[in-house]
Amino acid sequence: MATQLHTLSDPRVATALTRMFEGATHDSETATRARAQRSSGYVPATPQEQADAAEEIYMPISADGGKLLYNLVRAIRPAAVIEFGTSFGISTLYLAAAVRDNGAGKVVTTEMSHNKVAAARRTFAETGLEDVVTVLEGDARQTLAGLATPVDFLLLDGWKDLYLPVLQLLEPRLAPGSIVVADDVEFETVQPYLDYVRDTANGYESVTFPVEDGMEISCRL
Repeated sequence: MATQLHTLSDPRVATALTRMFEGATHDSETATRARAQRSSGYVPATPQEQADAAEEIYMPISADGGKLLYNLVRAIRPAAVIEFGTSFGISTLYLAAAVRDNGAGKVVTTEMSHNKVAAARRTFAETGLEDVVTVLEGDARQTLAGLATPVDFLLLDGWKDLYLPVLQLLEPRLAPGSIVVADDVEFETVQPYLDYVRDTANGYESVTFPVEDGMEISCRL
């Protein structure tokens, strides 16, 4: 009897991940070109301006980071996975694949760049995962404010200085045992968030996992 492949082995998903990881290898060149085009010296300041300036940059998690997310979601079996920072959808594919293989659940993901939202939605349709993913376009502090569902699993992978505000926005919906994962914790701008979740007085038990720029895995106490 043949063994059914898990969703990450689906050729549509594997092809999409390979394509996007390859595109991400040019992120440095793309960022340099985008800066050169801003000849006026204009520097993006607001989150929306930053998102628009980075609309061609993938800014992905690592493949190992993606597999970690997949394994965590498979093990925890969350009903609702919330992601802050879709970009082109690499991390979302790992989350959605896990939800699909669990046989239940949904992924709600947020992105400010209109072009990235459109590209991500095309990818989710091409991979057959669009039915388990909802993309909210706009500032996550606004689009997630009206979220009615409990949050079982939260991935923070958008603008680093917004990790803490987004977490605190969703805290009322985090039940005991919920998992919060923050990517790129070696970035200096993530420090206020780390100070918060590493203080057990704030209701978390937290550990750093050594994947590329680091992932902080925090359990809601």
